[in-house]
Amino acid sequence: MENIERVCKFLDDTGTYYLATVEGDQPRVRPFGTALVFEGKLYIQTGKVKNISKQLAANPKAEICAFDGGKWLRVAGELINDDRIAPKAAMLEKHPELKGMYKAEDDNTQVLYFRNATATFSSFTDAPETFTF
Repeated sequence: MENIERVCKFLDDTGTYYLATVEGDQPRVRPFGTALVFEGKLYIQTGKVKNISKQLAANPKAEICAFDGGKWLRVAGELINDDRIAPKAAMLEKHPELKGMYKAEDDNTQVLYFRNATATFSSFTDAPETFTF
C-alpha cells in the first residue's frame, strides 16, 4: 500500500502525467491529471464517450509517465473499468474541478484501476527503483 500511495503522491505533485494507450497499431498519448488510491488500488478517471475509453476496452494495456525536477515515474499495466459509484464519488471528491462535467451516477463517468502494474521511479543520478502492485 505504501508504494501505491507514493505513486499517487508523485502524480498529484506533478499535476500532469501522460497516459499512453494503443489504437490498432498506433500509440496514443494524452495529458491526464486524475489519480486516486481507493481500496488499495491506483485509479484514474475519464469519460466513456472519449476515444481512450474505447481504446482501453479493446486493449487494457496502458502506461503513464510523469516528470518532476529530474525524477520521473512510469507505471505500466492494465487499466480495468470499475462501474461502482463509490470509487467514482471518491474520485470526484478528490478532484472537485471535474464535478461540472461528471457525476458519480451518470453513464459517462469512468474510473479505471491498474492491475498487474509495474511502477519505476527513475532519475539522472540514482538507480531505478521498481515495484509491482
